[in-house]
Amino acid sequence: MSAGADHLADARRLDSAVPGYVRDLRQRGAQQFAALGLPTPKLEDWKYTNLARLAQQSFALAPTGVPAAAQQLAATAKLGTGIELVFVNGHLAADLSTLGELPAGAVATSLADAMIRYTEVVAPTLGALAAPDVDGPLALNAAYAADGAFVFVPDGVALETPIHCLFISAANGQATMAHPRTLIVAGAGSRAVVIEQHVGSGTYWTNAVTEIALGAGASVTHHKVQRESAQAFHLAAVIATQAADSHLSSHAMSLGATLARTDLVTRLDAPGAACSFDGLYLAGETQHVDHHTTIDHRRPRGTSRELYKGILAGRATGVFNGKVFVRPDAQQTDAQQMNQNLLLSDDAQIDTKPQLEIFADDVRCSHGATIGQLDEDAIFYLRARGIDPADARRLLINAFANELVQRVDTEPLRRQLETVLAERLPALVGEQP
Repeated sequence: MSAGADHLADARRLDSAVPGYVRDLRQRGAQQFAALGLPTPKLEDWKYTNLARLAQQSFALAPTGVPAAAQQLAATAKLGTGIELVFVNGHLAADLSTLGELPAGAVATSLADAMIRYTEVVAPTLGALAAPDVDGPLALNAAYAADGAFVFVPDGVALETPIHCLFISAANGQATMAHPRTLIVAGAGSRAVVIEQHVGSGTYWTNAVTEIALGAGASVTHHKVQRESAQAFHLAAVIATQAADSHLSSHAMSLGATLARTDLVTRLDAPGAACSFDGLYLAGETQHVDHHTTIDHRRPRGTSRELYKGILAGRATGVFNGKVFVRPDAQQTDAQQMNQNLLLSDDAQIDTKPQLEIFADDVRCSHGATIGQLDEDAIFYLRARGIDPADARRLLINAFANELVQRVDTEPLRRQLETVLAERLPALVGEQP
């Protein structure tokens, strides 16, 4: 089965014993994907990310069950945070999950369960932010809406324990696909940290969608960690809406996959809403990594901060497209955006396009981008003190990336990221001419 319109064949075989609003979402998604298909470089937003390799590959839904490879990945990727929802090939694996205690009214469960048990929360939000008519991957995810993670925090409740949602792809040698969906609803004045991590083995395609709704004064920290296998394809969208005085902190780490793209969008829909977007991406050999971000200031006194850093080696290619909109009603907006890239070889390429579109006059906004190589003077300084050339390069690269890693407040995740970087950096340094 190809990744074209006939990709919908498996969607038609999904369990139909779901609420009507879920069936409606699936139908809308299937109709839109049949019309849109997978994006091509003819579309401006996909100009530098060609999905031809993905479209030529054949995929199928993985069989249910937990293969041994998934158990091994879970053992190494779990963080021990106390509340960890583990999904294997798109479905909750209860035996691998750890469910600690939550405050009264708070929920962390599978989306399949929440679609039935928490309809009053799920129905108004599911598909409302990530509308299936935007592009093909969003539509296809809607067509396959079946399972994923659901996190609900009632008004005034603070979760003291981070919730780790671990998505594992492993299917015993088959080329498989998964379309997981995550829904996070934070009530007024609530606080939560949610970690969304993707790992896997073999050849597969993850097409993930995350929707985040923040009530007035809510604070949500969302970590998205992409550590897919070297043969995997990863497409994802994280779309949020923010009420008055809410704060969204987004940390996106892209450290794997042969081709990866993540779209991150937030709408600051009420006065005083604020967000911070941080991102780090590493790519070597022939990897391709793409981040498209959109911060939409719609009301007064909004604040946004954005810093994305990329490290590319070999013949890797990267894309950063960051849009900041300031609408006419968004007076007194304060927005800053920066993209910094480090190229470790002559063949590595980055297409960066930070954008500001301002339609208000009482604002403070700035944006910029840098592309460079390692500082030869700094390398000489370290070598003069007896440090090996490769170690000197590794130290400088680590210092470049460390600014974003250290912004991760959840200690187990920060330690895990430090370990992953320590494992990956020698390979990147080894790709030096």
